[in-house]
Amino acid sequence: ILFPVSNLCGKCRPRDTDLLQPSLNFLYWSLHQTTPCSQQRAVSVLLSNVSLLELLQKVLECTWLWSPPSEPDCLSSEDAVLCSGWLLVASLLLYQRRYNSEVHQTLSLDLTKVLNAVIFRKKKPILLLVSIMQFLRAVLRQNFSSSLLVIVGQNTAQGATQPQSSSLQDAAVHPLALQQVFSLVVSLQNLLVHVQLQKDLMLSQAVVACLETLLEYLYMKNQDVALHVASQPWHRFLLFTLLNGSQKSFLRPEVLRLMTLFLRYQSSNIISQKEISQILQETAEANLAELPEATSHALNLFLCQV
Repeated sequence: ILFPVSNLCGKCRPRDTDLLQPSLNFLYWSLHQTTPCSQQRAVSVLLSNVSLLELLQKVLECTWLWSPPSEPDCLSSEDAVLCSGWLLVASLLLYQRRYNSEVHQTLSLDLTKVLNAVIFRKKKPILLLVSIMQFLRAVLRQNFSSSLLVIVGQNTAQGATQPQSSSLQDAAVHPLALQQVFSLVVSLQNLLVHVQLQKDLMLSQAVVACLETLLEYLYMKNQDVALHVASQPWHRFLLFTLLNGSQKSFLRPEVLRLMTLFLRYQSSNIISQKEISQILQETAEANLAELPEATSHALNLFLCQV
């Protein structure tokens, strides 16, 4: 059934939301809910379908063309298609690299537009924002190098007007610019503060995961830049905000994962022995069997890092 559904998608237009959204969801589900052997075959079927990939290119481009809804957290049928498209492309990037599958049609994306979608959130629904961050994590993990994806829109002319030191720093994290990195980090911090007000676990998990992947990418490119970003004093302010006025607040998954991140990159100005001791104390007093799965996983990572 994967073959006719993928062909059906290729015959659709981005506006055919009633048919396209469940079809894209089926393709996404087929990639994730199957055996490794069948998964490799599914990836090959999808990547060999040129009309499907051309459709996905059009769907992703609609992210910048379609008007946002009047309610920021209202998911329209068009937004649902965008979510499915971003998640499917992120999965194809991951599995194409894993299985070294042949690519018959490349996708091209403007990296600046992708970053700005997260940095300048505007009225994008939360689920769409999470989907774009999932895609961003996929390309960061692959060092922006994929036979399926071509990154376009890099403004190389800026280097001529920038100071030499700034140009060298940008070259160290290419194709990102250092200013983009800091803007993205600040935006992710703001989203975490927003999450505290909205109590949205899905968004908080996505934001922290994106921050983790970004720092992994920076550390691979230039360790000094990664450590510099991880030790920014605004992270300390972020922790104070997340921990403010909440009992057992250290055992929230986003807080534990942030603490683990700062430990990993030796940000002693962000997390101190006092916070580490507090987490250990709250862990000793907690009923571990009753902790949510996300908290248990984050606590395990934190203790291993300690």
